[in-house]
Amino acid sequence: MTNTRFRLSGAALALTLVLAGCGGGGGGGFLGTGLFSGGGGGGFFASRGSNLPLEELDAETIYRQAEYELERGQADNAAELFIEVERLHPYSEWAERGLIMAAFAYHEDGDYEAARVAAQRYLDFYPGNEDAAYAQYLLALSYYDQIDQVGRDQGVTYQALQALRVVIERYPDSEYTQDAILRFDLAFDHLAGKEMEVGRYYLRREHYTSSINRFRVVVEEFQTTTHTPEALLRLVEAYLALGLADEAQTAGAILGYNFQSSPFYDDAFRQLTGQGLSMEAAGENWLREIWQQTVRGDWL
Repeated sequence: MTNTRFRLSGAALALTLVLAGCGGGGGGGFLGTGLFSGGGGGGFFASRGSNLPLEELDAETIYRQAEYELERGQADNAAELFIEVERLHPYSEWAERGLIMAAFAYHEDGDYEAARVAAQRYLDFYPGNEDAAYAQYLLALSYYDQIDQVGRDQGVTYQALQALRVVIERYPDSEYTQDAILRFDLAFDHLAGKEMEVGRYYLRREHYTSSINRFRVVVEEFQTTTHTPEALLRLVEAYLALGLADEAQTAGAILGYNFQSSPFYDDAFRQLTGQGLSMEAAGENWLREIWQQTVRGDWL
């Protein structure tokens, strides 16, 4: 890059931290629409009477047209043009700009796979450049914004967590780090929520052992999420149903020690005391180990 370091255009910069996977994109490829061929259809260059093929345009001209397409809401068109900048003029300063903006435009269009490819290509070719943090952030967002689209398959959530962690650890002083931390916590909470969803399903159908396995994952692996109080309550319910009083009491003790102000605590208290049991750790079991960690504060 020259000393005219790339900064996002006004429209792009305003949207940077509020990307939420808004799919747009009309169909069809941009380069086949005739905007550069003089075949009608308006467009930035057509309005200026240019009949030049794309290959004869200089890098900046193509880049400016791509910006124009992006600003008028045609993210799919913009992405293809930004990519063409790099393809046709790979050694120009505009090639780097075009590649990072292509990743942005693909993401805006909801083409997450293409966004990842462009962002990763930028990281491969320009790992030390100032916009590498933004490329990594876009790569992470391309996973994060798919989390609610993939049903029960949580692979994309783990990929989002991994990519967000890279932003946080590799670029701790970037302007994207705080947002990456927030999204990391939300994605982590999402994983716990999925475990809870499956655990409740089993509990409703009285598959108590299967439900316990799910709630245990939340307590052991996602204990810092918002789902931990409910997971402990559901463990009380499942263990009571199985007649395992020690485990039920210990789950209640952990809940009472850490989350006494939670409505889940009140529910657990009623269920345990209703059967003559107390909210105290009892017996030797996996929950007893969690209780000991809780008292020492190792996992809080």
